[in-house]
Amino acid sequence: MRETMLSTPEGIRDIYGLECERKHAVLAAMENVLHLYGNKDIETPTFEYFGIFNADRGSAPSNEMYKFFDRDNNTLVLRPDFTPSVARCVAKYFADEELPIRLCYKGKTFASTEKHQGKLAEITQVGSELINDDSSAADAETIACVIDCLKAAGLKEFQIEIGEVDFFKGIIEEANLDADTEEKIRDYIQIKNFFGLSEFISELDMSEEIKEDLNSLSSLFGGLDALDKAESITKSPRALEAIDRLRKVYTALSYYEYQEYVSFDLSMINGYDYYTGIVFSGYTYGTGNPIVKGGRYNNLLSQFGKDAPSIGFSIYVDELMNGITRQNIPFERTTKCALIVYTIENQASALRLAQSLREKDIITQLIRKSKRHDEDEYMRYSDVYDAGRVYILQDDSNVRIISDDRSVDEIRDINDLVI
Repeated sequence: MRETMLSTPEGIRDIYGLECERKHAVLAAMENVLHLYGNKDIETPTFEYFGIFNADRGSAPSNEMYKFFDRDNNTLVLRPDFTPSVARCVAKYFADEELPIRLCYKGKTFASTEKHQGKLAEITQVGSELINDDSSAADAETIACVIDCLKAAGLKEFQIEIGEVDFFKGIIEEANLDADTEEKIRDYIQIKNFFGLSEFISELDMSEEIKEDLNSLSSLFGGLDALDKAESITKSPRALEAIDRLRKVYTALSYYEYQEYVSFDLSMINGYDYYTGIVFSGYTYGTGNPIVKGGRYNNLLSQFGKDAPSIGFSIYVDELMNGITRQNIPFERTTKCALIVYTIENQASALRLAQSLREKDIITQLIRKSKRHDEDEYMRYSDVYDAGRVYILQDDSNVRIISDDRSVDEIRDINDLVI
């Protein structure tokens, strides 16, 4: 019974201490970047009506959602995704706005994945949505914002892979395939099974040129040369227009001087039915899963009654933290910390000192000395809990100060320290 009470459900975990502090610092740094790009904060409910998150809106499959019922027997779900919620809000509160709307969010999403996959069911996300701007400049701005967020989080080595679903759709249109055949081809490409794809299309009744185009998807990744090759294998106006747009995005990103962070993958078709143009995913060392996903979804808001082009992204903070930890990226506190150890006789002086330190924005803990613990135990405590500078009151007038790095140990008059 006690073991059950102290454990958490599968896919859920506690975060505390320095790990929690670092996660909050990373979140704050990325939120600052989002605000610098002009995004305004939005908070959406943790649970909403089930209909907000159907398959057409890019959310998790129905069997992965946490569902429950209200007293009127309406089906509710814990949000598996932020974007449909934001889209609902925009359609409701910005119905007549035609100029760009920039919104950012942070919070938890919930997905009930299969057991033993090692995936979290409760995921922290931070991201943004840019509404009412269908330009390639908006695409580039969104990717630049992602790059700045990851840099602010402390990452130095990462890559944003960019694709265009319209390129693949253009090739499929040329092939004139039935729906079942198209879905099978998409499935092969989605899981990067290009050997299986080649074997499958070899039996299809289509031109050798189209077969070659589809087989070429396995090699359409890299820098601008990938776009050159993609351009050479198709005559589809839709596919060629998609490549031209990617060139414009790359040009804009070069003005940011962010070429080193981006590459292309024309086989990327994540969320095929959901995304309508550019798609991208971000990767770094130390985690096998994407740390960010995003793309253009020009048809989503129309499902809520507002016809507006949109692009956005979500950073998967827990995956990002895995990468940061495994890359041993140092964490530097921006705030100072202190511990004051005192006896009951010196309580008034201890409280005056604590108040003075807090007014200087120094995080200050107070511990009243107990006869059960000696001074060495308090010093060990300060090291374990990263308390920083230690102040040990000797009497009402004198305080012993031990520096953060423990290299300096001195006695000072408390009146010199109190404002």
